[in-house]
Amino acid sequence: MLAKKVELEENAAKEKGKKKKKVSNSILLGAAFLMATSSIGPGFLTQTTVFTQQLAASFAFVILISLLLDAFAQLNIWRIIVVSGLPGQEIANKVLPGLGVFLAVLIVLGGLAFNIGNVAGAGLGLNAMLGLDPKTGAIISAAFAIFIFLVKEAGKAMDKVAQIAGLIMIILMIYVAFITSPPVGEALVNTIKPEKISIFAIVTLVGGTVGGYITFAGGHRLLDAGIKGVESLPEVTKSSVTGIIVTGLMRIALFLAVLGVVSKGLQIDAANPPASVFQLAAGNVGYRMFGIIMWAAAITSVVGAAYTSVSFIRSFSPVIEKYHNWIIILFILVSTVTFSLVGRPIKILLLVGALNALILPIALGTLLIGVYKKNVVGDYKHPLWLTITGGLVVIVMGYLGINTLIEQIPLLFK
Repeated sequence: MLAKKVELEENAAKEKGKKKKKVSNSILLGAAFLMATSSIGPGFLTQTTVFTQQLAASFAFVILISLLLDAFAQLNIWRIIVVSGLPGQEIANKVLPGLGVFLAVLIVLGGLAFNIGNVAGAGLGLNAMLGLDPKTGAIISAAFAIFIFLVKEAGKAMDKVAQIAGLIMIILMIYVAFITSPPVGEALVNTIKPEKISIFAIVTLVGGTVGGYITFAGGHRLLDAGIKGVESLPEVTKSSVTGIIVTGLMRIALFLAVLGVVSKGLQIDAANPPASVFQLAAGNVGYRMFGIIMWAAAITSVVGAAYTSVSFIRSFSPVIEKYHNWIIILFILVSTVTFSLVGRPIKILLLVGALNALILPIALGTLLIGVYKKNVVGDYKHPLWLTITGGLVVIVMGYLGINTLIEQIPLLFK
């Protein structure tokens, strides 16, 4: 009888362990998809289409370099956040008092401005998918995003939505890439030996994939789920790399789809380049598919931008911490109302876009200083190769970000 009881207890413990592992893996995958789908927004679709038009097969090289820079940034930032057990703004405040507040202001302003574009993209997605008025589609989409944060376990709901939307986008993108029959061999050759190189394209892609709030989306989600400490590093590394791979798959699939259309000499409509690609590839069905992808890309970016932006101010006040889900909802409402009443404020987006280019070098540079402070990471020793590669990203993106800011400010006064 006693032996039977012990056996039952052991089995129960094993089942509990399996369940715990399953939940942990789900969180890690959710964090990866949250980062990836946050970066795959309306701008992602347009940028990839336009640059492929300009560079043709040479855009493969741009994708390779941008993915490497993305990986160096993500591996550093996620690792430092999890080891320290602190969100980005708290690490920044330990490096230099007040720096975390400055970083939070940049993140929140950038997230709010770009969320107006994300809401607009969701409206356009429903317009292409179902023929709804874009503003009506934006309001319906915002209501869906708000519902995610009203459910009891909002974090799990957010993870699940990001994973489902991400998989749908990847499948549809690969299908369209397949039917356009792109010159894959030419793309492979240009990945290593490009005919043309565009520094501007590389900077734009890196900024769009890990710029602003996006680079912190996954790391802050892991902290929120209680995953932290040196012992979590192998899983965290796997999660961050998964996020980069998902983003890369989407970028490559869309690039090949556009390349297939361009290589056939078909004319892409400049008014809506990505929609035009899908329509040229698969007719009216392709246009509806574009609507699905646009909506999925936009709604996950709305959720990711709101969640991550608010995560940067949660630690500043117990009240914000207690009601953070309601503040996320308010964030989405403000974005939606602004789009519905004003549209997309171009000048604000230009300025915030320029500031957004500076967030990555400031944030990553700060965290790389913090990783060598005992009051941040204790006795943890950061790999030298990560410090060097992270420092390279800071220098390159800092220089180019300042140039972008100098170029954009005069446009505000025209």
